[in-house]
Amino acid sequence: MNESSSHTDLVQANPWDELRAHTSARIALGRVGASLPTAEVLRFGLAHAQARDAVHRPLDFEALDSELHEAGFHTLRVKSDATDRPVYLLRPDLGRRLDDGCRLRLLQEPSAPALAVVIADGLSSSAVQRHALPLLEAFRTRFDADWAKVPVVLAEQGRVALGDGIGEALRARLVVLLIGERPGLSSPDSLGLYLTCQPRVGRMDSERNCISNVRPEGLPYDQAATKLAYLAREALRLNLSGVALKDDSGLQVIGEAGGSRPRVEGTVPDAQ
Repeated sequence: MNESSSHTDLVQANPWDELRAHTSARIALGRVGASLPTAEVLRFGLAHAQARDAVHRPLDFEALDSELHEAGFHTLRVKSDATDRPVYLLRPDLGRRLDDGCRLRLLQEPSAPALAVVIADGLSSSAVQRHALPLLEAFRTRFDADWAKVPVVLAEQGRVALGDGIGEALRARLVVLLIGERPGLSSPDSLGLYLTCQPRVGRMDSERNCISNVRPEGLPYDQAATKLAYLAREALRLNLSGVALKDDSGLQVIGEAGGSRPRVEGTVPDAQ
């Protein structure tokens, strides 16, 4: 046996390596004695820093507003009762309440839209900065509306329930809220989508639908937009949302005759 083959025999293949190639989850980290390998300790430190940055870094609303205008969306700007980021993090209740001045401005908007879209920074500005526009563009191609008149409301220091007050002030039949989800150590930029029919202050979480982990490494834009469009159409047709509205969006998409929009058929588990 030569020296090279002897050295090869001493190196044992890690059976987890193949599985790790298919997920960003922190699995099969290995060990050195009773500790983690140095490389994994450094990766953990980086992931923790990215998660903290996602929470504390302010969303660039000016840049996002400009990008949405260039893409042809009609935008409005509001804020919650949380005056700054520290207050937002310490007082979740204030992030759920619409500022009085902003509510009055929304009440003066001329029409009562069937659909209103809210984009809130939430707990990950990274998620909103990276994914809100491409998700919204994919949704626009799948949901019939007069998009020049659909209000897209940019909400600063907002939590999920803030969409209820915004939708109520706009007198919208349906509100779709895009928000940065609480970051994890392998997913600092996940976007969450929340859909509420007949929005009003005081709606419970059980009265809205959620699609989570929207990002290229999680639920891709096209799939998320297809689910969202299906739920939005059904919510408007049935005049309900939440636990009473099931996601039957997607085992098979069958093209309608004559080149019209595809029809979504089948049954899949709820997107919760």
